[in-house]
Amino acid sequence: MTQYESTTTTAHAGEGAGTEVDDVLLTTDADGVRTLTLNRPRAYNSLTVELKERLLAALREAAADDGVRAVVLTGAGKAFCAGQDLKEHVETLRSGTEAPLGTVAEHYNPIVTAIVDLPKPVIAAVNGSAAGAGAAFAYACDLRIAASSASFAMAFAGVGLGPDSGASWTLQRLVGYGKAVELMMLGTKVDSAEALRLGLVGEVVPDDELAARAHAVAATLAAGPTRAYAKIKSTVALAAGSTLAEALDAENAAQTELGGTADHREAVEAFVEKRRPKFTGK
Repeated sequence: MTQYESTTTTAHAGEGAGTEVDDVLLTTDADGVRTLTLNRPRAYNSLTVELKERLLAALREAAADDGVRAVVLTGAGKAFCAGQDLKEHVETLRSGTEAPLGTVAEHYNPIVTAIVDLPKPVIAAVNGSAAGAGAAFAYACDLRIAASSASFAMAFAGVGLGPDSGASWTLQRLVGYGKAVELMMLGTKVDSAEALRLGLVGEVVPDDELAARAHAVAATLAAGPTRAYAKIKSTVALAAGSTLAEALDAENAAQTELGGTADHREAVEAFVEKRRPKFTGK
């Protein structure tokens, strides 16, 4: 949950016509893609209770909306997400509550679960710094595309905390156990080039091309077999902690279900007819 940079301001809207100055989360739809933009740019999109609750609700709405077939998660301004808003958190500590980190169970765990379990592809378009929970949110996404200026930091230990937001589960699956522990203990800041080398991200693009590139990838996925993507997510996640026999059973169950979908029938017919399939996500 850790914030990488302390800030002194509250929520302000990013650029864009028709946005409200108090709208901490912006939602836009195009080409079957829903883009969720964390919108506290002057606070490096650090996470307040309001923003966390809005993000969780938006992820659940995207999962339930058949018109949404891919999701992009990004940040307004110069940062993706600096993690927990420490100014809000210090007030919780000063209040003397017995559970100052109750937000982990109440907000962070459900958000990461919503990302991982969302039955559609989720792409993190990482602009600028992603730290603590912000980095963990990116790690939980299916694909990560980074701007050249992007950086990642597991800043938890720096404020005397261990990892949260699923980082202990996601990070080692991306970079391996040893490197994950190193990044968490040392809090090393990883720039975009190193992130690409380590496998934290799949692609690095110039800053001014990030939004367009992320949308293009998401739009390609949105035009694909949505239910197949959902099964890819669930079977790979299960296999990461299962035996071979369990993985084979899950694959068999997925193929049995997908074999009866309209998208599978369309793909086979298109192959026979030597044309491109037109997937509907059904």
